[in-house]
Amino acid sequence: MTVTTAAPAPAPALRAARIPADGIYEGPRVLRRLPEGWEERPYDLFDVAPLARTIGAEIRGVDLSRPLTPALREELDRALLEWKVLFFRGQHLTSERQRAFARNWGELETNPLLATGTSADVARFDKAEGAPVTFENVWHTDVTFRERPALGAVLQLREVPPSGGDTMWADMAAAYDNLPEEVKERIDGARAVHDFIPGFARFYGPERLAPFQERFPPVEHPVVRTHPVTGRRMLFVNASFTTHITGMDRDESDRLLRLLFQQAHVPEFQVRFGWQPGDVAFWDNRATQHYAVNDYGSHRRVAERVAIAGDRPR
Repeated sequence: MTVTTAAPAPAPALRAARIPADGIYEGPRVLRRLPEGWEERPYDLFDVAPLARTIGAEIRGVDLSRPLTPALREELDRALLEWKVLFFRGQHLTSERQRAFARNWGELETNPLLATGTSADVARFDKAEGAPVTFENVWHTDVTFRERPALGAVLQLREVPPSGGDTMWADMAAAYDNLPEEVKERIDGARAVHDFIPGFARFYGPERLAPFQERFPPVEHPVVRTHPVTGRRMLFVNASFTTHITGMDRDESDRLLRLLFQQAHVPEFQVRFGWQPGDVAFWDNRATQHYAVNDYGSHRRVAERVAIAGDRPR
């Protein structure tokens, strides 16, 4: 007797899966905090408490109201390069001491488009009930519309809401590392135009902005910046000030910039800080973007920031 067996049923055809068009892929990320070949050494003058994998650390055991010794300044500078944003709890600095701390890294810059506090180089952000829309809810790198964008900034919260009002920072070296190779090939060597008008048009009318057009004409910067100290390659475009990629069709430029802007939104590249009165954040503006979260309704939030003049991106 012959026994026949049924042929196995054919496997069902697998429907096509959508490959993300924005460069944001699922799965593990490349989360490299330090440059290749960087010698990591212990800190002798303070403790470092990391808040995220590649970016953000709380510095404990430092009183910023006192002048920095050369050794302490050197260690803090190394921590800034390694963690990109440093947090100091409960400092309660006067405006002058905040300015003095920032001056350890260079001359301070002024921004005439911002409200000022005790001096022209102290920007004051005072959000309360009935206040106009303020500089929040957008990822950006400060003043990339300048030929020499700020090296860094020191922000202190004077008054915080009962809940909310956090600030987030994104590591733009990690953002670059995780781009698809074909995207890296398209942007390496490319340049983009930065302009102050798109970033400030949300807050001010033409009569306020027009007088500054001659002082701040559009500038070009590399799409991928090399950090002048660490040598890391970093994305250097942002949704507030980058308008288009030089020499590229406008539609293609817009599509590519949307992809690049999206990199700041990846949670693995971010750190989020919840403020208490008197807390200070010090960040490397060359290597990061940041985002002030406006989720505190009618409550008041008061901050003061000083910015450190920077160099021309390369």
